[in-house]
Amino acid sequence: MPLVSAALLLHHGRGADAHVLVAHMGGPFWARKQERAWSLPKGLVEPGEDVETAARREFAEELGVPPPDGPAVDLGTFRYTSGKVVHVLAVEVPAALVGSPDDPACPDLTTRPGISTAQVEWPPRSGRRIDVPEVDRAAWFPVEQARPLLVVGQQPVLDALLAATTT
Repeated sequence: MPLVSAALLLHHGRGADAHVLVAHMGGPFWARKQERAWSLPKGLVEPGEDVETAARREFAEELGVPPPDGPAVDLGTFRYTSGKVVHVLAVEVPAALVGSPDDPACPDLTTRPGISTAQVEWPPRSGRRIDVPEVDRAAWFPVEQARPLLVVGQQPVLDALLAATTT
């Protein structure tokens, strides 16, 4: 049985005008990469935890700030080719959040206290382990600009968001 992760996708605007908040994966492997190096803030659903609670917890752990309040819309469950399963919830926020003091976007998340880290072997096959931030920055992008940045398994999430927000 695959492990299930939960993700929270913040967005503002609707349909073709939608912008999404995505996070760049941290660590030296991803440092110079852009395409396929961004992800939704996500993480494993703990035993007995509901998906929304897990998604909101993981958002706060990875970005260092709590997610904005607001109703979450279920965009569905997405299976990666690796077998990993991610359940995605979307929260619409006002466009005025962007650039405000409460904006979760940040050009350098390593300056925020309390962000989650992971241990990786670096350089590969060296036996040396280092702690790196799970994500190192977060930014808003129009949906079509975000598409090539996201890991392949998360790209269908954007189509689900567009379908859910087209009026």
